[in-house]
Amino acid sequence: MISIRHESGFVHRIDIGPHQLRCDMPTAQGSSESVAPDPHDFFDTALGACKALTLALYAQQKGLPLEHVDVDVQRDTQQERQGTYRLDVSLTLHGPLDEAQRQALLRIADKCPIHNLMTKADIQINTQLATVQA
Repeated sequence: MISIRHESGFVHRIDIGPHQLRCDMPTAQGSSESVAPDPHDFFDTALGACKALTLALYAQQKGLPLEHVDVDVQRDTQQERQGTYRLDVSLTLHGPLDEAQRQALLRIADKCPIHNLMTKADIQINTQLATVQA
């Protein structure tokens, strides 16, 4: 379960099990300082992190000489209001990989669970009001 609680201004504390994060709005959208990532950052990060972890696991299982991967995610929101949210992902593969291995890892990166969730799933969201305890 994830819970999100107001701290001050637009800053909210996010509890994910034993982990704590913060989120905020960008200063351009009203935050006084923007002390934490905004929700779009978390969305984009989920994709990049999933690709990195998927590649590390795949390489380990297949015995590929991938030492580590760097993932950069660039967001283009120019068409977001029209329904297109574009993420450009750049993978830097470190290790003595041949071209066939590099291409295999590129294909696997697009099969990570979050990529599939973002591009293939019919996501249904049910939002409701909770009862306030007096």
